[in-house]
Amino acid sequence: MYFRSSIRRNPATDQIDSYYRLVESYRNETDRVCHRTLLNVGFLNGFVSVDELNQVRRIICKRYQDIKGGDDLFEIQENNPQKVTELADKLWDELVEKHRIDVGQKQKKAPTARQRNMVFEESIRHPDVREIGGEWLCRQALDQLKLGDFLSNTGFTDEETQLALTQIIARAVYPASELETARWIGENSAVCSVTGYPVEKVTKDKLYKSALRLFDEKEKIENFLSVKTCQLFDIEDKIYVYDLTNTYFEGRKQGSKIAGFGRSKEKRNDCRIVVLALVINPEGFIKYSGIFEGNMQDSKTLEEVVTNLRSKTSTSKRAIIVIDAGIATEENLEMLTENGFDYVCVSRSNLKKYTVNLSCPPVEIEDKKKQKISGIYFVVAGNQTIKTIVD
Repeated sequence: MYFRSSIRRNPATDQIDSYYRLVESYRNETDRVCHRTLLNVGFLNGFVSVDELNQVRRIICKRYQDIKGGDDLFEIQENNPQKVTELADKLWDELVEKHRIDVGQKQKKAPTARQRNMVFEESIRHPDVREIGGEWLCRQALDQLKLGDFLSNTGFTDEETQLALTQIIARAVYPASELETARWIGENSAVCSVTGYPVEKVTKDKLYKSALRLFDEKEKIENFLSVKTCQLFDIEDKIYVYDLTNTYFEGRKQGSKIAGFGRSKEKRNDCRIVVLALVINPEGFIKYSGIFEGNMQDSKTLEEVVTNLRSKTSTSKRAIIVIDAGIATEENLEMLTENGFDYVCVSRSNLKKYTVNLSCPPVEIEDKKKQKISGIYFVVAGNQTIKTIVD
């Protein structure tokens, strides 16, 4: 450590004088020499000379060296002037009081044999940290569904099955593009540890090929999972919820056969879109998914969905399909009836020809708040009898 001075105006004397600081040098983590101020000494008003300041510095360094141990860096003169000793004592006490120097730590004792065999938390370093919680949970679900065995029986090799399971788990835990998924698997995730696929072989191109292979077997996989979930959870499919959405592409998609111009859910008509259809049961399990042309009307997608859904129905009873008003055309309602489905929908128009059967007593039900609703009568419209609330 050393004294550094700067020229300032001394407010006590209103004269230009030297303002002193006690500074030390150190090397930072990049091995660069830096300086920091330990103590602002202030104006000495000619109290000591430069040589006497150097002697003060040597006394302070000697005291610090005696505490830490080691050889003396400087020779200390004996019979120092009293003002030098007093200034050194004052500065030393301030350094200790303000904790500007480390004087309180004792030398650590050598560890015992028992301590040498213990693992200290602060000594642990993690060079390759990876996530495994969500990945392990998904792997357990896939094992319960026996999807790996199904893919093997479909024609997938062992390595292709491992890569397919890796991709399915990755899409469930971290949905992203193939390029980002490959980066995530290589740097953050332990998904390959639970599937057995070598992490060094994961590339975006292999993920692309695996996704295309899985999409080629989409119908078989959906049929298998539809039956398997019903068996695992003892579900009898009686109700299906069917709805549509769409998504648009930023690119031109000139080579696409199904992407077409239409009005997207984001109210854009300048980009090509595709329509996504999904059928689920009340438990939330997917029964059917499909991608349709972007310029196709919503009402025209139902027939293809019903044709595929009929083969996946796990009950011999008539199932109920829930649809919205955009799909509930007269043609679609007739088609559902012909295929053995009942339906629940919002009417596209008000009932014009109907009669109320007042001979039947009104029905009373409760809503979610346990509030009673009464005044529900049977209404006959055409050949169909339905329930409606009469205000």
